[in-house]
Amino acid sequence: MSSLVRRLVVLHGPNLDLLGERPVEHYGTITLPELERIVTDEAERAGWGCLCLQTNHEGVYVEYLHQYRDEAALLVNPGAWTHYSYAIHDALELVHCPVAEVHLSDISSREEWRSRSVVSSVATFTVSGKGPEGYVEAVRRLIALDEER
Repeated sequence: MSSLVRRLVVLHGPNLDLLGERPVEHYGTITLPELERIVTDEAERAGWGCLCLQTNHEGVYVEYLHQYRDEAALLVNPGAWTHYSYAIHDALELVHCPVAEVHLSDISSREEWRSRSVVSSVATFTVSGKGPEGYVEAVRRLIALDEER
């Protein structure tokens, strides 16, 4: 690994700005700022920088993917777009770094329409259903992948 500070970019999709108000049985009680602090702390423990962004607008999310496609690593939670956004799928195909797809809830055990991810095929790996700990796991795995390169 180079002596440059590596950076993790975390991209949250629609409605994740309202964590803490969403159904507790799926998302727990954590708020987005609390989740972002956990992720940032984990990245910083490894000497990485961390940038967290959230949008409720699909085009903005695609623009973020374009803008940050050359970072050390991306951690993405496209929210509901996970299940139908081929625009996000196609933007992820253009990313040049490892990508972790992460979901707080277990999308495979929820409504039928949530069981399919159109972005998992272009993600390096997926972590689902582990709550905030899934984000920590994803950060650790992304950093390990970078160290292997």
